[in-house]
Amino acid sequence: MSSVVPAQEVIPFSQLITFVMELDKLKSVYRKTRLLNNERQENSAEHSWHFAMTAMAFAPYVEDADMLRILKMALLHDVVEIDAGDVLVFDLAAREAIAEKEVAAAKRIFGLLPQPQADEFQALWNEYDAAETREARIANMIDRVMPVLMNLHNNDQSWVENNISLEQVIDRTKFIADVHPAFWAWLRAELDTAKQKGWLH
Repeated sequence: MSSVVPAQEVIPFSQLITFVMELDKLKSVYRKTRLLNNERQENSAEHSWHFAMTAMAFAPYVEDADMLRILKMALLHDVVEIDAGDVLVFDLAAREAIAEKEVAAAKRIFGLLPQPQADEFQALWNEYDAAETREARIANMIDRVMPVLMNLHNNDQSWVENNISLEQVIDRTKFIADVHPAFWAWLRAELDTAKQKGWLH
C-alpha cells in the first residue's frame, strides 16, 4: 500500500505535525536497560533508533527480506508505549496485561494521521506484533536482542538488578535460531560466557 498523496491534493500538514509532535512523548518512556555509560536508563525513542541502525548494519547478512519494511517496523514498533508504557521482556504477566492497552494505543496514535497513512502504519504495527512474516520475524529478532547486547556490554546491569537467569534469556531469544542460525550460534556462546562471569544465574 502506497501512502503517496497526489500533488494536486491538499496536504494535511496539521494532522501530520500533530502525529509527529505526539511522538516526542516516547522520549519520556524509560526502559529497564541503562545506557552503556550507566548514566541513566535508555528511553524508548533511543531504543527504536538503535534498533533501526542495528537493522541497517545487519542488512548485508539477512537474505530474502525487505529491509525498508523492517526499518519502518523498527521505528513504529514501540510507539504504543506512549500510552502503554514499557515492561520488562521477562515479565510475561505484565506483558500480557498491557496487550489490550497497546492495541488501543496503536489505534489512537496512528489514527492521528490522515488516510491512507493511518492504515499503513497500523498494518505495519500489526505485522510486527504478529511476528509471522519474514520481515516481522527479523524485526522481532533484532528488537529482542537489543537489551541482550546492552547487558552483555554493561556488565549485565538489568539482568543483575532483576535477578534474570540464563534459562530466562534463552527462553525469550531461542526463536532466533530459526530466523538467523549463524547469529544464534554467536549469541549463544556470548550468553554462556555471561553465565561464566556470574552475570546470569
